[in-house]
Amino acid sequence: MMRGASIAGYSEAAAGVGLDPRAMLRRLDIDLRILYEPELRIPAQKIFALLEMSAQVSGCESFGLRMAEVRRLSDYGPIALLLAHQPTMRDTLMTLVRYQRMLNDALLIDVQDHADDLVIVREDFVSSQGTPLRQAYELGLGTLFRIFSDPSGPRLRARRVHFTHSPPSDARHYWRFFGPTVEFACQFNGFTCNRSEFDSHNASADPALARYAEGFIDTLPFAKSATVAVEVRKAIHVLLPFNGASTKSVAARLGLRERTMQRRLAEEGAEFSVLLNEVRREHALRHLANLSSPLSQVAGFVGYSRDSSFARWFAGEFGMTPSTWRSSARASAG
Repeated sequence: MMRGASIAGYSEAAAGVGLDPRAMLRRLDIDLRILYEPELRIPAQKIFALLEMSAQVSGCESFGLRMAEVRRLSDYGPIALLLAHQPTMRDTLMTLVRYQRMLNDALLIDVQDHADDLVIVREDFVSSQGTPLRQAYELGLGTLFRIFSDPSGPRLRARRVHFTHSPPSDARHYWRFFGPTVEFACQFNGFTCNRSEFDSHNASADPALARYAEGFIDTLPFAKSATVAVEVRKAIHVLLPFNGASTKSVAARLGLRERTMQRRLAEEGAEFSVLLNEVRREHALRHLANLSSPLSQVAGFVGYSRDSSFARWFAGEFGMTPSTWRSSARASAG
């Protein structure tokens, strides 16, 4: 589920490209109250579909960025004060991770430290159910850059901005928004930055205000932890491209013993193997849709080291080989 604030700026962006925002919401049977009730919850799939449909109907490839241009920190609701007073950009993003359920159940932000003073921040969405996510990725990253560009607060300075989808026909809007560092057809959606800048001190941070905001937020209903099944799904999304997302690695990421994780999943009526396969299906379709990614690379993204193993699994799930699916997608795009 996502907060109504997830489409803050939708009316302005839609009107700016000649769309009737209310008519677009009706086409997808989305409650019109979402336009003025920021705490209203709505299925994430409907928001994803709304963004893609708006871009398609208007012919505006950069629709998600147009929405991001009018975003404000206050759109994050009660946690805005807490975010504004974090000591570093790293602390700000980790706070988003901690309270992301209050904003968007489908959102996943992962921070990884690498050698040579490099930090990689990946953005992903879970439970997309095959819905295209190009506009969602651009809105998500664009929002981070828009609201954390103020020098008086925690500031986001990226070395590179990465998108997995193919380049737009006209990239000028992207260059104006992100600068010349934006890249397409990459292996992940997110950005890289220097660790020294990522951890630089936020001079306007007030620890007392941060503690006050945190105490208030922890009393709110949606601040409570998500189910184990949701957390396992998110961990699989992060780990799948790297080591196949075994029960051991997922449990370790969640700070649980394997048996404890399996037991708690069973209590919720969920199974690890089912969750793994669901995420694998989502990753496979998402990366195959990027026609510039080699099939061997797609196989690695979904946890297979051998193309033949990936092809057998894919055929069993979708009734055709990955190359046949991609040929159909290429024909449709043409």
